Amino acid sequence: MRRTFPPGRTRQRPRVHRPVALLAAFALALAGLLGLIGTIGSASADASDYTQSVSEPSSTQAKLTFTPTTPAGYVIVHYKVGGGGQLNVQMAASGSSWTYTVSPITAGTVLTYSFTYTKNGPQYDTPQFTYTQGSGGSTSTGTSSGTSTGTSTGTSTGTSTGTSTGTSTGSTGGSTTPPPGNCPTQSDTPNFGPNVHIFDPSMGNAAIQAQLDAQFNQMKDTNSAQFSENRVADLYKPGTYNVTDNVGFYTSVAGLGQNPDDVTINGDVTVDAFNASDAGNATQNFWRSAENLAINPSSGTDRWAVAQAAPFRRIDVHGNLALYPASYGYASGGYIADSKVSGQASSVSQQQWYTRDSNLGSWAGGVWNMVFSGVNGAPGNTFPNPPETTLGTTPVSRDVPYLYIDGSGKYRVFLPSLRTNASGPSWASGSTPGSSLPMSQFYVVKAGDTAATINNALASGCNLFVTPGVYHLSQTLNVTKADTVVLGIGYPTFVPDNGVTAMQVADVNGVRLKGLLFDAGTTNSQALLTVGPSGSSASHATDPTTVQDVFFRIGGERAGKATNSLIVNSSNTIIDHIWAWRADHGTAGTVGWGTNTADTGLTVNGNNVLATGLFVEHYQKYEVVWNGQGGKTIFFQNENPYDPPNQAAWKNPAGQNGYAAYKVGTNVTTHEAWGLGSYCYFNVNPAVNNYHAFEVPNTSGVRFHSVLTVSLGGVGTISHVINDTGAVTASNTTPSNVVNFP
Repeated sequence: MRRTFPPGRTRQRPRVHRPVALLAAFALALAGLLGLIGTIGSASADASDYTQSVSEPSSTQAKLTFTPTTPAGYVIVHYKVGGGGQLNVQMAASGSSWTYTVSPITAGTVLTYSFTYTKNGPQYDTPQFTYTQGSGGSTSTGTSSGTSTGTSTGTSTGTSTGTSTGTSTGSTGGSTTPPPGNCPTQSDTPNFGPNVHIFDPSMGNAAIQAQLDAQFNQMKDTNSAQFSENRVADLYKPGTYNVTDNVGFYTSVAGLGQNPDDVTINGDVTVDAFNASDAGNATQNFWRSAENLAINPSSGTDRWAVAQAAPFRRIDVHGNLALYPASYGYASGGYIADSKVSGQASSVSQQQWYTRDSNLGSWAGGVWNMVFSGVNGAPGNTFPNPPETTLGTTPVSRDVPYLYIDGSGKYRVFLPSLRTNASGPSWASGSTPGSSLPMSQFYVVKAGDTAATINNALASGCNLFVTPGVYHLSQTLNVTKADTVVLGIGYPTFVPDNGVTAMQVADVNGVRLKGLLFDAGTTNSQALLTVGPSGSSASHATDPTTVQDVFFRIGGERAGKATNSLIVNSSNTIIDHIWAWRADHGTAGTVGWGTNTADTGLTVNGNNVLATGLFVEHYQKYEVVWNGQGGKTIFFQNENPYDPPNQAAWKNPAGQNGYAAYKVGTNVTTHEAWGLGSYCYFNVNPAVNNYHAFEVPNTSGVRFHSVLTVSLGGVGTISHVINDTGAVTASNTTPSNVVNFP
C-alpha cells in the first residue's frame, strides 16, 4: 500500500503409469482408512440409538445384526475372531437393519465387535461387545469415545486388505470427494502453544497489563517489527478487564465469549501511529486485528488507526471510534464488519474505508472512497461529494468462524449461518445464528508442524486451528472435504518453498478459510491459494466457500515470487476482506521490478462470486481479472505498481500503456461493482502512464458505480477511469470520478 502520498509524505524504502500397482496401492490405502475408523473414534453412541444381536446360521457362522433407531447412512462393524487382528467391514443394508456374517468361526471362539454408524450426519461408536460362538448371547464389555463427521461406504472379504469406496456430494451440482477419514480425537482444552496468551480476570489487571505492554514493545516498531517473524494472539476469557491493549504487528486480539459483550474491556484496544519513525503516518499499520469483544473506551473514544489487513470484527464499542491517528496524519485503511458503535465513527484522514453489516450511531468523514453495505446509521449515498457509497444491504454474507469457550470450560468454534440481504450485526438481536464444532474436531497447528503433518490431519477429516507462527511448506496443503474450517489466529503465515502452491481447496461446499497470511517463497509459485480446480462448475449457492481475512504478500520479508496470489474457480465463493500485496517496500533486497515478481493478485473464474472488501496492490499485470459471470464487488482499493522502469516494460497485450487494475473478461455479460478506487505513484519513472484503471466489456449487464482514480502527488498519470471514460488524473492529488458506468 501507499508508503508514499502527496508532497511531504515520505516512503520507507529498504528496502509413469502402472495400473495394477496403483490399484493395489489404492485398495490398501482404503482398507487402512476403513481400519482407522475403528481405532480413532467417533462420538459415543447412546444405547437408545440402536439394538444389536448375534445369530448362528450354521455352527461355523455368526450373523451380526445392527438396527439403528434413526436410519443410518452406513454401518461399519469392527471385529476380532479370537486372538486375530481387527477387521473392519461395511455391513449390508437389510430393510431397516444392517447385517454381516462372520465365517468361518468355530464353537467356543470369542467374537469381539463394535459398530460405527451415522445419525443425521455425525458418526458414532458403540461400546465393544463379546459373543462366544455356540452360546447364543452377547454382553457389553466397554466403551469408546471421540468425535467425527463424514461418510464412508465399503466392502470387505474378511481379510485385512479389503476394499472400500466412498462419495460425498459436496454441492448441489454433485461434486465428488474422496471418502472422508475420521479426525483422531483432539483435546477440547488444547495447548495452543507459547504464542497464544489466554487471559482470565482472576489473573489481575496489573499482571495482564504488564504482559500486554511487554508484548507491544516487541511488536510495535514499524522499522523492526513490520517484517519480523513475531506472531501472537491475545485471547480474553469471558469477564471484565480494566486494561489498555495496544495492538502491534501480527497481533490478534479476541474475546472468548460466544457474543461480543461476554468480554468487556474497560479501557482501550488501540492502534495509532505509535513510533517516532512513523511521524504520525498510519499508512503502514498492517497485519493486526480485533474481534468479538466490547470496549468501554477510557476517554469515550477508541482509536483504530490502521491500514490494510487489519480487520475490526464483532466489536461493541460503547462510545466513539476514531479511525485516524491522534496526529491527524495520513491513514489508509480499512475494514469493519459485524460491529456496533454506539457513538460516532470518524474516518477523518482515512483515504478509503469499507464497513459491512454493522450499526453506527453516526459517521463522519471521507477523503476519496467510503463504502457501506448493510450498515444502519450509514450516511447517504452521495458519491462523489461527499465520497460515500451506501448499499442498504449486503447481498450475501457469512460472518467469520471464531473460537469461544463454553460454560464447562471447553473450547469450541462457532460457525455463523449464511445471511442474504443482511443489515446490521449478526448478533444485534441476541446470539449469532449458526452452529458450533468442538475443538476435538480440530487439529491444532503449531511450532514443529510441517506440510506433511498438516495434510495428514486434513486427510484424516480434521479441521485446522492454526496458531501464530511461520510455517514453511514443502508440499501443497490440500483441503478436499466439504465444510472444512481452517481458522488462524495471530497471523499464521504459510511460506511455500520450492515453488509449490501453498494451498488448494477442492470444488466442494462450505469450506471456511479465515485469518491466514500467504507469503511467497523465493522460488516462483504459480499460485499461493486456489479455490476449486480449473473448470469447476458446481453450484454452491446454499453453502459457499468463504475466504475471509486472508492476506497475500510477495516480497517485503524475502524476495518472494508468485505469478498469481488467489485464483477462485469455485462458483458462489465469498471473498470477504483480502489484501493481496506485492510489496512496495521491505527489507533490503526483497523489492524491485525484477525481484519480487507477481502478475495478478486475484483471478475469478467461478460464477456468482461476491467480493466484499477487496484490496489488491502493486501487481505487474492485470491486478484483478474477473472471468466469471454474475460477479459482484463491493469496495475495491488498489495502487498500481510503483516501479515500472519505463513505459516499454509496462504495456498490456493490446499495446496500451500499462494494465488495468481491474479487468472484467471480454465474454462476461453480467457483473456489478460499487465503490472502486485505483491510485498511481510511478516514483521510479514519473513519465510512466496507465491508459485506464478499469477495463470492462461495453454491455448493459456490466455496471460500475462510484469509481475513481488518483495520482498521488501527481507522480505519473492514469488517462481514463474506466475504458475511455473519465478524465486524466490531476497533478494535485484530487480524484477523477465516474458516478456510474455505463
